[in-house]
Amino acid sequence: MSFLDLQRLSYHYPGHAPVVRDVDWTLARGEFHCLVGRSGCGKTTLLKLAAGLLQAHAGQVLLVGQRVLKPGPKLGFVFQMPTLLEWRTVLNNVLLPVSLQRTPDAADLSRAGMLLDLMGLSTYGDRYPTALSGGQQSRVALARALVLAPALLLLDEPFAALDAITREELQADLLRLCALGQTSVLFVTHDIHEAVYLADRVAVMNHGQITADIAVTLPRPRQQGLRYEPPFNALCAQVRQAMDGGAS
Repeated sequence: MSFLDLQRLSYHYPGHAPVVRDVDWTLARGEFHCLVGRSGCGKTTLLKLAAGLLQAHAGQVLLVGQRVLKPGPKLGFVFQMPTLLEWRTVLNNVLLPVSLQRTPDAADLSRAGMLLDLMGLSTYGDRYPTALSGGQQSRVALARALVLAPALLLLDEPFAALDAITREELQADLLRLCALGQTSVLFVTHDIHEAVYLADRVAVMNHGQITADIAVTLPRPRQQGLRYEPPFNALCAQVRQAMDGGAS
């Protein structure tokens, strides 16, 4: 049984042509998949369907064999912007998913502190989001998504607004944390290099359909020097060719 199974998904907004059309995709437990494509191709809509934030007009989403009808505790979501609550401290922002369900206990506080420590933010728990840099806010948003130890993490271009070096650092943090928790990941990005560095598989999307499925066979754990080696560049070229070939 697949861990996440998208079966013949289709979706359209009222009065518009379908933005997702007959999409099939499977993700095994612990795998990291990236979804790339041009703006408006349907990537974010597909991610929202996988999360249960939207309901497909045709097809279904299965998580460990159970149909996904709404977001649940097995799922973490990271948006394009950190969307931190300015009136809550960093620690309380991380604990927000717990607080929405129950009063955080000692184990929750310990896990939140551990995640902040892994993010290099162990001394920032009492600060407020306005005192943080963009990269630090993104780290807090990632810790918040992981505080309930979700089995599946969905990310919608979470690092797009950051500078190149901070972005690479956060990519490394994400890979390390997901490997530590054996978290399965579906990650939307416009950045081909980001997709190849992160992924086990890259799906290329065009006009609402998956037009290419590219396996990334680079060794793990991924090292920063990998970005400058011929196999990495060859895979980037393969993804770019698939994107160009799918364009109309």
